[in-house]
Amino acid sequence: MDREQITFHLDVFDGPLDLLLHLLSQNKVDIKDIPIALILDQYLEYIRMMREFDMEVASEFITMAAQLMYIKSKMLLPVYEDEQPEDPRTELVEALLEYQRIKEASSVLDRMSDIGKDIFVKPQEILERDTSKIDYSYSADDLIKIFNNIFERSARRLPPPITAFSGIVGRESVPVELKIKQIGNMLIRDRQLDFDALVLASQNRSEMIAVFLAVLELSKAHQLTIEELGGKYMLKLSEGSNGAD
Repeated sequence: MDREQITFHLDVFDGPLDLLLHLLSQNKVDIKDIPIALILDQYLEYIRMMREFDMEVASEFITMAAQLMYIKSKMLLPVYEDEQPEDPRTELVEALLEYQRIKEASSVLDRMSDIGKDIFVKPQEILERDTSKIDYSYSADDLIKIFNNIFERSARRLPPPITAFSGIVGRESVPVELKIKQIGNMLIRDRQLDFDALVLASQNRSEMIAVFLAVLELSKAHQLTIEELGGKYMLKLSEGSNGAD
């Protein structure tokens, strides 16, 4: 994918489905017949560009990348004559079609709002107040209570102290290259890894994202495969692979 083109679109996608619709439109392919390998490569390139521009990669983009990898691995499995295989892209296609319908409806509603906002105007109402019923007899204690209440609400709107962010900011990011080497060595030793356990073992969000991106890179390099076994996703060392080498 052209890098300048990606840079131009870095901040316009509302989510992974929005990005996928853009890629499908750009490649002029039918939603119902998604070329997973092509779209996955372009999708991962977009995520890498986000990291290069120091943009936070939302977890929903990482989750969609994992789903695309899983679909690609399912499509690579052999199909036997006596089987009636289901298209692993079906669920993704339905989600894209539903999102496309919602997006088109939202566009229509926005246009209707723009058309009607200056036409259908509610006339101004004249409010009549009976000032004789307003009681201004407040004591000094009442006023003190009112001011204290205002000060308390104002204090709650102040930004939290710096100490509230301890453990959130100041952490060093985990290099993806390091995770690639670690996961590769673990696969050489154990031949397979529980993907969920690998993610849950992360110490912080930075390490979790590094794990996801490392798995994506190893999969793209054909160093590992992802298989579903009993509701779990297992990472397996590809045949003839030397791990992270």
